[in-house]
Amino acid sequence: MLFRARTGTFLTFALAGLLTGVWVARMPALADKFGTNEGEIGIVVLVWGVGAIIAMQALRAVMARAGSRATLRLALPLTALSYAGVALAPTYTVLLGAVALFGMTFGITDIAMNAQGSVVERAYRRSIMSGMHAGWSVGAMCGGLFGVATAAAGLGFTATVLAAAALSLPAGLALGRTYLPDPVSPAASGTGRARRRMPAAVYLIGILGFIAFMTEGSIADWSGLLLHDELGATQAVAAFGYPMFELAMLLGRLVGDRVRMRLGTRRLLVGAGLGTALGMTVVVLAPAPQVAIAGFFFTGLVVCTVVPTTISLAGTADPERPGAAVAQVGAMGYGGLLLGPVVVGFLSDATSLRVGVGVVVVLALLISAGARFVPLRMNVDVASHSSEAAVAGAETEPLAA
Repeated sequence: MLFRARTGTFLTFALAGLLTGVWVARMPALADKFGTNEGEIGIVVLVWGVGAIIAMQALRAVMARAGSRATLRLALPLTALSYAGVALAPTYTVLLGAVALFGMTFGITDIAMNAQGSVVERAYRRSIMSGMHAGWSVGAMCGGLFGVATAAAGLGFTATVLAAAALSLPAGLALGRTYLPDPVSPAASGTGRARRRMPAAVYLIGILGFIAFMTEGSIADWSGLLLHDELGATQAVAAFGYPMFELAMLLGRLVGDRVRMRLGTRRLLVGAGLGTALGMTVVVLAPAPQVAIAGFFFTGLVVCTVVPTTISLAGTADPERPGAAVAQVGAMGYGGLLLGPVVVGFLSDATSLRVGVGVVVVLALLISAGARFVPLRMNVDVASHSSEAAVAGAETEPLAA
């Protein structure tokens, strides 16, 4: 039962990543379909992100009551249907409405699958969230390759996205049978009154998630331009930077849970922040494209564990409403995903692209500094029942100065 649930949740992450990968890979085809410029495409991406954030915030209470399993069983098929709506939109105005709906359903799916991952993680009584997010990386890479293959075959945006939606709908319905029921919380069972405010720890974790998402979004959106405009790489070489970053994210997440259990949560986050700062310093100061790509790869290896760890911590920071806590952290994270590229863009216009991307170094150092204050309740509740209780005991002690 647990293995089935873990596999099903991993595949759910992969499916969500695949939809995103196809969407990103065929963005040029979307621009060709509607004859839009870069600014209008930017509005499309913004509408998608705002829709996701609105849905995440608005449905925190619903998640707390209905649970991740019921929410995910409904949201994942609806995401596939709304994705088809994006493919079939006949005009740019209709496209914006379809993208807003897709963003909302995707946002609900995102928080529900992370909450379900937290449920499975607590059932396993050890860290497995990085492995779940590795599913996202696998799906995103497969989606990108699917986009490349359909482009090579001459398929346009509509046919490509519609095909991905048609594959995703039955897969989403089938995965609904694999999820675990959410544990009954005191608030849900009626033994206590639900708090109106979540613990401050949730918002602290959300701030770390915000910074981590801001870092990843900045690299995703600006790596190619940095390589091409600042370092003189060809378009083919410049396009290689982000896939290398994603490949490193996948490799790092496959071992991230074991590293977390060995080092402890705080040490992992501190190391990830410092490593990200080092990797992006190499990128910013790189004399040649090859050095910068190596820096992106190293950055992906170390930054990849931050987002899964914040989601894992959120799932235990408010035991009465874990789903709502995950939704709050997820919404704050998406805010960083949207804001990061904008901040880099403004700084780049005012100074240079190297300086703009250099803001990621500062963000990474903030992750490292903030890691010292994260709550570690999961390690008391979970690891004390596992064979790695000694690791948990080390984590509950403050780090040496």
